[in-house]
Amino acid sequence: MSISWRFVQIVLLSTLLGGCASQSNSSASGNTGKPGAGSSSQPFGQVSSQQEQADAPPPGAPKGGFASSTQRPDVRKFAQNLASSRNLSEPDILKLLDEARYSATVARLIAPVATGQPRVPRSWQTYRARRLDPITIAQGREFMKANASALDRAEQRYGVPQQIIAALIGVETLYGKNMGNFRALDALATLGFDYPDPSRPERAEMFRNNLADLIELDLTGKINARILKGSYAGAVGIPQFMPSSIKRFAVSAAGVQQIDLIGNRADAIMSVANYLVEHGWQRGVPVFAPVILPADAAKLVDGGLKPTLDWPELKEAGAKLAPHQPAGVQNWMRGALGVIDLVEESQGTSELRTATPNFFAITMYNRSYFYAAAITDLAAALVNKP
Repeated sequence: MSISWRFVQIVLLSTLLGGCASQSNSSASGNTGKPGAGSSSQPFGQVSSQQEQADAPPPGAPKGGFASSTQRPDVRKFAQNLASSRNLSEPDILKLLDEARYSATVARLIAPVATGQPRVPRSWQTYRARRLDPITIAQGREFMKANASALDRAEQRYGVPQQIIAALIGVETLYGKNMGNFRALDALATLGFDYPDPSRPERAEMFRNNLADLIELDLTGKINARILKGSYAGAVGIPQFMPSSIKRFAVSAAGVQQIDLIGNRADAIMSVANYLVEHGWQRGVPVFAPVILPADAAKLVDGGLKPTLDWPELKEAGAKLAPHQPAGVQNWMRGALGVIDLVEESQGTSELRTATPNFFAITMYNRSYFYAAAITDLAAALVNKP
């Protein structure tokens, strides 16, 4: 898809959430985190004495973080490969990278829990309550009313219910009110070249790939990477898209080349719907199937991000159709299904649900069962009568 647009002179609001785009380290059945507020950053390799202790890299990271791009072989190689593979100017790439700042705050927020440190038990009910609070629900209803036309067009075009789109935007940025306070260039450079967990090289590669897309978007005049802000993981705009998602899934509500995910709610709404469809959303299929699971259904949970069962298999395992359902074969019965667990670790219990491909499409936005289930429950709350 050929995209040509500009985000002009953008100042984003203070950070609250980063979702799709935040690329959570959590397991599928676990919690996902929020970006912290604010970012203390210095030029890469130029940590001031006043902030050396507060913003120094974590143990094991290079002193001062990301040194000048002309001095680091890995950065020079990155710039060379990016220039040759995408027909970009290598000097311009290096110039932009020299303007990046190492952020110890970013590294700290995304670092794994230190060995020996206690981990907070995962709690579905706590996670859900924080995302289905009265303010989020009330503001979500206002958002749907104010953007009814755009939401209706997106639902008609893509088959994604309006309340699902609104709920996702609500969880990500409180309906566009809190889009992030970290400069995307700093966050992606920090995580791409000095990722705080050396045992996860694939994570560093993912952030470098997004950094490459950010640089390409900047050098082709589509964004200004020097001012673009978002979550600590580099996600930006109303829907918190990573740069790679901007390139692949952002669309214009008006059908024009210029796309604005920061100031144009209609573009953000349409892009969210397109993202979900591109990741497997099926028109007319519920997120959760109306199924009563057997007492031993926990054995059916595999913790993955793809449905691996079907309705005949679930029936053979003891599942039953919930009462008061329409007679005959329902649309979800024809597709793949998965049993997912929403855990309360401190109690040793789980809430089990039967998920359709639409649930797993939402997990592609943020790879967490908690996240996708909270989006679905918030969507229901937005359309239920107060």
